[in-house]
Amino acid sequence: MKISARPLATFACHCRECQRMSSSAFSLTVMVPAEGFEIVEGEPVKGGARSAGIDHYHCPHCMSWLFTRVAMLPQCVNVRATMFDEPDWCHPFVETMTREKLAWVTTPATYSYDGFPPPEEFMTLLTEYASAT
Repeated sequence: MKISARPLATFACHCRECQRMSSSAFSLTVMVPAEGFEIVEGEPVKGGARSAGIDHYHCPHCMSWLFTRVAMLPQCVNVRATMFDEPDWCHPFVETMTREKLAWVTTPATYSYDGFPPPEEFMTLLTEYASAT
């Protein structure tokens, strides 16, 4: 994968599906503009949790979860932060689905949602992330 655009935001998702697919307490995502995302080698395969309008893509060799495309946000790609060579900068700005969060988990997220951010707040979150980074 090649990323040629600045991230739009970073997220930690605590939903049970992300916990299972990441084999961890939450998934860590870097949202990037679709025009700044490119597959440079191989052909990722769809897999993981099945949800209408959400496609998860995996490495065909090791089956690692690489990225997700959401039909409602075709202009964005959600890349797993651990796919970056140096992922330390990818701390979550927003955490979602905290109603399913494991009791012992804490993150440095600036914003926290019981579910997902309301659509009317989404652009504000992206603007604030851009200002903060």
